[in-house]
Amino acid sequence: MKNLFTFQFQINLPVILTAFLVLFIAVLPGAGFAANSVRINGSGNALDMLKPIVEAYQKTNKGVRIEFEKPLGSSGAIKALLAGALDVVVASRELKAEEIAKGAQLRKFGRTPLVIITEKSVKKSDITTKELEGIYSGSVKKWQNGESIRLVLRPKEDIDTHILKGLSTGMNSAVTTSRSRPGMIVAVTDFDAYTTISKTPGGIGASGLTSHITEKLPLNALSLNGVAPTPKNLASGAYPLFKLIAIVTGSQATPEARKFINFVYSPQGRAIASRAGVLVTAEMKENK
Repeated sequence: MKNLFTFQFQINLPVILTAFLVLFIAVLPGAGFAANSVRINGSGNALDMLKPIVEAYQKTNKGVRIEFEKPLGSSGAIKALLAGALDVVVASRELKAEEIAKGAQLRKFGRTPLVIITEKSVKKSDITTKELEGIYSGSVKKWQNGESIRLVLRPKEDIDTHILKGLSTGMNSAVTTSRSRPGMIVAVTDFDAYTTISKTPGGIGASGLTSHITEKLPLNALSLNGVAPTPKNLASGAYPLFKLIAIVTGSQATPEARKFINFVYSPQGRAIASRAGVLVTAEMKENK
């Protein structure tokens, strides 16, 4: 009986192991494709720039799965990257010292204008710094047609808030004042900001040009002091507001992540980004 039991065990063990592996893969969706996936997140405006780039990349790399989730913002995505939950982050700010110490590596890609946007029905195409100061401080509460102005703010530490405060001494004070005004709308992410403005009668706020171009939402992109928010005007210094776009990886990027990043910086990737509202400033250097 002992020999019979031993013989049966030897015969059935491979079958049992195979069945176990099949079951293991079945209960882990995507586990068989993990080596060919690139998990990306970051700033909403930068992710919007990546959408047409990803579409072009997958036309010739059909076996690679690019994973996008709801935007976490630069800070949240960098935390996820350092925890091993992401492969690539598109950030709109420089790295902090503690992030660098933990292995985060940043490579700049370009800049996109930070645009003052309004809900589509607002009859306005240009705005001055003085007008913005009045809107943010609360001294100006109505549009010319009598409609109430609904200002959409970003969190205190958000990069968009800092950029707007840097426009002028008056804006620095006005943006600070806006945070203490009752009943203000605060949008946490880029996506929240531009979708909220698009749905709010009389809405106004700010967003990267990349989102305005790629998402095609019912919004007006205003010129500032008579200067259009274009990459060309950004390059000349005529337009003052812009957001950084940079690629962040960990110290050990996967081969598929490096391949995708190289495509982003390639002539084709750069051309797509330019059409999406980016002033590409990075040199074409392969990420090995």
